[in-house]
Amino acid sequence: MTRELAAWVLGLCLLLAMPANVVRADDLPIRKAGLWEMKMIRTGSPMPELAMQHCTDETVDKEMHNMVSPMANQICSKQDVQKTATGYITDSVCSVGGISVSSHSEITGDFNSAYTVTTTSHSDLGAKSAPHDTVIRMEAKWLGACKPDQKPGDIIMPGGGFKLNVKDASKLRGLLPAAKQ
Repeated sequence: MTRELAAWVLGLCLLLAMPANVVRADDLPIRKAGLWEMKMIRTGSPMPELAMQHCTDETVDKEMHNMVSPMANQICSKQDVQKTATGYITDSVCSVGGISVSSHSEITGDFNSAYTVTTTSHSDLGAKSAPHDTVIRMEAKWLGACKPDQKPGDIIMPGGGFKLNVKDASKLRGLLPAAKQ
């Protein structure tokens, strides 16, 4: 369960930065500054629906892109992105901790009031487990200004008991099992 949770949190950081991975830095769809509610709905997994909040600004979104892009370049053998009339489509193949994951994401919305990322993924867990298919839908909604005790980059998990700043996400890599060579 810890392995799945660590991979899920790393995946969350990648999903948060997804809009920033799509085009040249000058053309990136930056989310409106403030507090965003993000609801993760995952099928094909025992992980329950999860709603969290993310305080962001233009600088944080750009920093997330700069932080996540090199990591994605290291773990992903394929990262195709296409702009569509309604948003973006991404296709990727990545490997984390010996688990190969191929994903197809559809990103729609305006990044000012709401956007949705629907990701269909196929995981090959190796010889010990059967392949696993998952659909994750992230629904993001702008709530307004960040709360006084929040700073840009803060992710507040349900119940307010756990807060992580995405600027510290590099520390999460240590939680993941080393990739098999």
